[in-house]
Amino acid sequence: GKCGARELNYVSDIDVMFVCDAAEAAAADEGVSTHAIAAGATLAAEVMTLCTEPNIEGALWQVDANLRPEGRMGALVRTLASYEDYYRRWAKPWEYQALLKSRAVTGDMRLGDEFVHMVQQFIWNAADGPGFVAEARTMRQRVESSIGQDAQREIKLGPGGLRDVEFSVQLLQLVHGRHDESLRVTSTLGGLSALSDGGYVGREDAATLAQTYMFLRTLEHRLQMRRMQRTHMFPAAEHDIRWLARGVGIMDEPVQALTAQWREVSTDARKRHVKLFYRPLLDAVSRAESGIARLSPEAARERYAALGFADPDAAMRHVVALSGGVSRKSAIQRALMPVILSWLAELPLPDAGLLAFRRVSESLGESPWYLRSLRDETQTAHRLITVLGTSRWLTELLLAVPDAVSMLADNDDLRPRDYDELLAEMNSVVSRADDDAAAPPAAIRRRELLRIGCADLLHAADGAAIGEALSVLMRATLQASLDACITGWETSNGEAFPSALAIIAMGRFGGGELGYGSDADVMFVQRVPQGGDEPVANQSCIDLIGRLRTHLCAPSPEPRVDLDADLRPEGRNGPLVRTVESFDSYYRQWAQVWESQALLRASHAAGDENVTAQLLDIVNRMRWPAGGLTPAEVVEVRRLKARMESERLPRAVVPMAHLKLGPGGLSDVEWVAQLMQLQHAYQLPSLRITGTLATLDAARDAGLITVDDAHALRQAWELCTRVRNHQVLLSGKATDVLPGDAQEAAALAMSLGYQTAEELRQDHARVRRLARKVMERVFYGVTA
Repeated sequence: GKCGARELNYVSDIDVMFVCDAAEAAAADEGVSTHAIAAGATLAAEVMTLCTEPNIEGALWQVDANLRPEGRMGALVRTLASYEDYYRRWAKPWEYQALLKSRAVTGDMRLGDEFVHMVQQFIWNAADGPGFVAEARTMRQRVESSIGQDAQREIKLGPGGLRDVEFSVQLLQLVHGRHDESLRVTSTLGGLSALSDGGYVGREDAATLAQTYMFLRTLEHRLQMRRMQRTHMFPAAEHDIRWLARGVGIMDEPVQALTAQWREVSTDARKRHVKLFYRPLLDAVSRAESGIARLSPEAARERYAALGFADPDAAMRHVVALSGGVSRKSAIQRALMPVILSWLAELPLPDAGLLAFRRVSESLGESPWYLRSLRDETQTAHRLITVLGTSRWLTELLLAVPDAVSMLADNDDLRPRDYDELLAEMNSVVSRADDDAAAPPAAIRRRELLRIGCADLLHAADGAAIGEALSVLMRATLQASLDACITGWETSNGEAFPSALAIIAMGRFGGGELGYGSDADVMFVQRVPQGGDEPVANQSCIDLIGRLRTHLCAPSPEPRVDLDADLRPEGRNGPLVRTVESFDSYYRQWAQVWESQALLRASHAAGDENVTAQLLDIVNRMRWPAGGLTPAEVVEVRRLKARMESERLPRAVVPMAHLKLGPGGLSDVEWVAQLMQLQHAYQLPSLRITGTLATLDAARDAGLITVDDAHALRQAWELCTRVRNHQVLLSGKATDVLPGDAQEAAALAMSLGYQTAEELRQDHARVRRLARKVMERVFYGVTA
């Protein structure tokens, strides 16, 4: 820390680590070695006590050893070998950054110098680690978030404060100091001077930052000198600001002058990091004459690699393509590129994001609205880069309709559209087509998937709203497509379609809970008009359904619509389409308890609503049985759940990692809700609904489940649903298993708003553990 860099304040902590050499003792006797380490720890503790404890003249210094390996939980004293082993195997990037200021201070200086020499290998290879810059920046953001409401008055830790200057300098030292030993200095001003001499920072920038640093340090010193108390908070009271202003030599209108100067300096320091770290990357590969330090191609590659770009050369080519030339478009891109690179460095897919940004920019060409949005609307540009640098799935959708960038400007533009609005637009498109080959209107569905996915990724909508929006979009798509197919059939055959057909939504579709990777579970039901030919009507419906599936699965940039009819009576072995009467006959004679459970989510999807109403009258008898379930049927439901847990969970998957079938996962929550419906919906109309979360709320309000239990189940369901959806957003692939790869886990955590993958893992484990306890008690009746 500051002691190592010779930058102490009047009132500073002295950050230290203690190292002892027990090698000679160990060679003679292991017991003597242990004794030597213990003696070293005793001596170190005494030194800290002598310095820290107050006496008649006050304490000397506050000595802090928390930067040692494992912090307060770690050993106070370690051997040189122990330190080396820890830094080789366990240390995090911020720990290497902390070592940058280390120097031998007192004691056995030979041993201290050996320690400093040993850690050099770790310090100057730190930037080679994956995501080094992003992780370092995350640590900086954590510091800022920890200071709360007073952040804007913080001279040291706040925006544009001392830590911003130190962070900028240290980051550049770590990136370029691997190959340039002249940068391996401990002090901030010394590092800034070395960066300027080496051409990594422009001279004007270095001089301005040095002045900023000295001004802020002077403010800090004067504040501490007043009462010899540790503080780095800019005063709030006017008389205190006046005192401070005079302390730094400002006599004319001291309050206004000092406040204005401090704000100007802080704002400038905040902006300079982007300029220092990213603008030279642009100058290294362009012909811009900015007067900023020009990096060599090799130095630029190092900096791109440190930012997380797996292919620095490709990144440089993309930057040249975007910012080269003399056009207005190139000028705007040159101005934006440093900021865009800084955003990409914080995202999971910087390479893919930069390439996609280039493709979008080239597609939109000289579009005035696009260039204006990038230049004038920071939120639009930031959101665009966030989408491109995080989600492969949304990127592909956006590249198919690049003008949809405009919807990123405002949350209102990301609001999912309602069913009537969507259906009207889809029908309008279909009606203008030459034949039904245009169904479904792919461009509309693609745009709406993009709208919903962006709202999700950018946290402009919650998980339940996403499921509902995807389900509404599916209903509108099916209705418009079915209408088009019926029109096409009637045109081809020269007569009216011989039956009234309805599509029944089942499963997550029926519950309004679709995910990005969900199939649409459906059943097909028809009613043959009086006097109609049932075999002819039945075959016509089968032909129509085949035509519908062909159109829904036609090749297109967006995910195809897969209709799954396996929940129909007799499953795959049963007729694809039945009459209302046939459904009634089957359910009266053959239905099993699992089919009653599956029918809990049945709702209208598309087609003839009167036919759906007739079928649901029959279905209601099954899913809300009079008197509820018998004891034997409750046992059967529990047996089915236990069997599913033991047989369907993949053997190679850790149970807790399976979002659907693992303990506390989606299945646990859904089966609890569904069992309560089967048992009580016949007497509680509020339970006669299809959504899982709505059912939990209704059961809570009816006193069937406690508030805490309902909350625990809701939390698990919402988190597992969001994780499941975001895995599709990130990779474009549907999966029910948490990623095992560290990089994928980190990307997933970032997209969900967590700082680290470990935070996501802990939260995920916590909510699922609580949900499983509720499930075992409420569903299985386990009371212990």
